[in-house]
Amino acid sequence: MSAAGRERVRDEVAVEEPLEIRVDGAPVAVTMRTPGEDEELAVGFLAGEALIVEREDILEVGPSEDLAANIVEVRTRSGLRRDPSQERSFHLTSSCGVCGKAALEHVRLQAPERAKKPRPIDPDLVRIAPARARSGQRAFARTGGLHATALFEQGGDLLVLREDVGRHNAMDKAIGSMLLDEGGAPAGAIACLSGRVSFELVQKAVLAGLAGVVALGAPTSLAIDLAEEHGLLLCGFVRGDSFNVYAGADLLVE
Repeated sequence: MSAAGRERVRDEVAVEEPLEIRVDGAPVAVTMRTPGEDEELAVGFLAGEALIVEREDILEVGPSEDLAANIVEVRTRSGLRRDPSQERSFHLTSSCGVCGKAALEHVRLQAPERAKKPRPIDPDLVRIAPARARSGQRAFARTGGLHATALFEQGGDLLVLREDVGRHNAMDKAIGSMLLDEGGAPAGAIACLSGRVSFELVQKAVLAGLAGVVALGAPTSLAIDLAEEHGLLLCGFVRGDSFNVYAGADLLVE
């Protein structure tokens, strides 16, 4: 509808459906997501909660044995790294990845110590990452209704880009893809996010061993605190040649 009147047209919209994640036959989480890359989403989700740590923790991932729709099962080598049942009720919406956390101490997962400080990051990578990511967001171009996470090498090469109705799902898919295909993201890789940066997105980046997170939107106070604790570069409001640095300014090339 416009000032000129009404017009009936077809519009393409983003798909949102539930996905149940099972581990070794037991349900662990239900999330609302855009169908596709469900195996990556499941693996990235478990890695982002430190329930698995490395590719070798996984035997296989795929449809459930009964082949039921909207269920993906991860079969592990020797079980999860810990029992999450007392920490979190894993019923997730597409807009919230941390709903159900029992207490803040359960959110602040123990992240591995960096073997060494990441090498300096070129500010030009921060500036160009959003535009390069945007050019690959084909589903967003059609629907305008999806978030994206892109992972870049420090040289500027795009490693992987994933879209989803949920910001957290998009990052889980990207991280899960790297874990399944390459054993993890390379040292010095950064994530570029299409929206704002919340605590749990920085948490996922830390646990994945990323060197930084850059975003079109703003970070939250807890996201900044966690980035500072773990020596992560955190940039927001990336617009053209300008951006804000909220943590890790010392990681940028002068």
